[in-house]
Amino acid sequence: MVITGNGGDDAGVRWLVLVYKVPAEPTRLRAGVWRKIKGMGAIYLQNSVAALPHSAAGERSLRLLRNEIAEMGGSASLLVSDVLVGAADIERAFNAARDDEYEEIVDKCEDFLAQIEKEYRAEHFTYAELEENDEDLVKLRNWFAKVAARDVLGASGKEAALTALGRCEQVLDEYASRVYAEEGESR
Repeated sequence: MVITGNGGDDAGVRWLVLVYKVPAEPTRLRAGVWRKIKGMGAIYLQNSVAALPHSAAGERSLRLLRNEIAEMGGSASLLVSDVLVGAADIERAFNAARDDEYEEIVDKCEDFLAQIEKEYRAEHFTYAELEENDEDLVKLRNWFAKVAARDVLGASGKEAALTALGRCEQVLDEYASRVYAEEGESR
C-alpha cells in the first residue's frame, strides 16, 4: 500500500480505481465480475466503479480482471488515484466492508460453538466428530486470514473476530480432551 500526501486537505491512501462496463447479457458475466471485485476486497464507489487501496497485488488482480472484462466484450480502465476530497468517506466505506466480513466470521464462530455444544448434548465424543470440527475451524482461520490480508486500513472488527476464533480454538481443545478421554475408555 502506498500512502502519500497530495498537497490537498485530504491526504491519505492512494487508490486503484476500476471503471468498467460489462455486456448486459449473459448476466452471469456481471455477477462474475462483481464476485471477483468483492473477493479482492474492493468497494464500489458507484455502479461499475470499484476502488481498492493501491498495492502491487491489488494492481495485478485488477489488471487481470480488466483483461477478462475486455475478453468478454466489455471495456475497463484502471486508474491510480489520490483523493482530493472525501478520502475519509472512502476509507470508512472500505473499513465498513471489512467490518462486515469480520462480523460474518464472528457469526460463523457462534455457529461453530453451537455445533460443539450440540456434540456435548448428544454425547458424540468421537474422532470423526473431532476431525469434522477441526476442519471447520481450519476453514474459519483461513477465511479470517483472507479478510485480515485485505484489511490494510485497520478495520475495528478485527479484534472481535480474533477473540471469537480464540474462543473456538479453546472450546475445540476442550472437546478434543473429552474425545481423547472417551475414546481411551472404549479401547
